[in-house]
Amino acid sequence: MIEFRGVTKQFPDGTLAVDDFTLVIPSRQFIVFVGSSGCGKTTILRMINRMVDPTSGQILIDGDDIAKTDAVKLRRSIGYVMQQSGLLPHRKVVDNVSTVPRLKGVAKAKARDDAMALLKTVGLDRALADRYPAQLSGGQQQRVGVARALAVDPNILLMDEPFGAVDPLVRAELQTEIMRLQRELDKTVVFVTHDIDEAFLLGDHVVIFQKGGKIAQQGTPAEILANPANDFVAEFIGADRGKRRLTVSDEKSADGDLVLLDGFGHPAGVMASSGAPIKASGVKSRSVSNKTDQAGDA
Repeated sequence: MIEFRGVTKQFPDGTLAVDDFTLVIPSRQFIVFVGSSGCGKTTILRMINRMVDPTSGQILIDGDDIAKTDAVKLRRSIGYVMQQSGLLPHRKVVDNVSTVPRLKGVAKAKARDDAMALLKTVGLDRALADRYPAQLSGGQQQRVGVARALAVDPNILLMDEPFGAVDPLVRAELQTEIMRLQRELDKTVVFVTHDIDEAFLLGDHVVIFQKGGKIAQQGTPAEILANPANDFVAEFIGADRGKRRLTVSDEKSADGDLVLLDGFGHPAGVMASSGAPIKASGVKSRSVSNKTDQAGDA
C-alpha cells in the first residue's frame, strides 16, 4: 500500500506543484493518474521513488516512511518506466534488462538468464537480446524498458506516460500487454497519462487531477462516467458534449454484433450478440472488484 499524507512540493523557483495531497493506493491495483500538463501528476509519481522529495508531508509504503529509506536502495526496489525508454544506447538489450540486478550483486550468468526470461514475458523474441536499442522499433524499446523495470521483481511499478511516443497501433498493443502483465504478475501499478481514454481503459481506479495536484475526482471508470463530480470533470471526460453517451446503430458488424455510436454519431465500439459490452468508448470490461480485498504488500 502507498499512502500520501498531506504532501506538498514547492520547487526552488517558487512553483507550487503539489499542495496538501492525500491519497491511499491499495496494493495490487492498476491506478491511473490523469490530467493536463502541469497538474502535478508526474511530480507525485516521482515522489514515490524519491526522484523528487516532498517539501512537507509523508509518503509511506506498507507503513514505512520512505524519507527514512536510502533513496538509491528505494529506487532499485521499485520498477520505473518512462516515456522515452531510457535504455543505455551502448549496451545490448539483455544487458539493459539485467542492469539493476547486476548492481544489486546478482551473478552475471543468472542475471542474463533472468533477463532472457523477462524478454519472453514482455512479448519479445529472444533473438533481440544481443541487439542494441537503436536497432529496435519504438514499441520494442518500450517493451525492453518494461522488462528492465520488472527485473528485480518489484512490488510497485511506476509508469510515466510510457506509451506517449509510439504510434496508435503500437500503443494499443502495449496497453493490452501491460494489462496482461498486471493481471499475471499481480503488481501495484501507478500509471501517468494525459489521455482520459487510456486512463479508463487501463485503470482499476482513476484519479483525475486539477492544477496543484488537486484531486478533481477519483473512482472506477464506471463511477466517474456515471457521476462526474463537477463541470471540470464532465468537460475533461467529454460527458458535457455527449461524447460518452452511446447509442445503438441500425447497422451491424460483419459478425452480427451491434455497433455502438458516441454522441457525435461516430462508431465507438461493438456489443457482442450475448449482450456483453466489448470495451466500448475505452472502458475495459474485465472485472477487478476482487482486488481490493486481497492482502499483501504494495
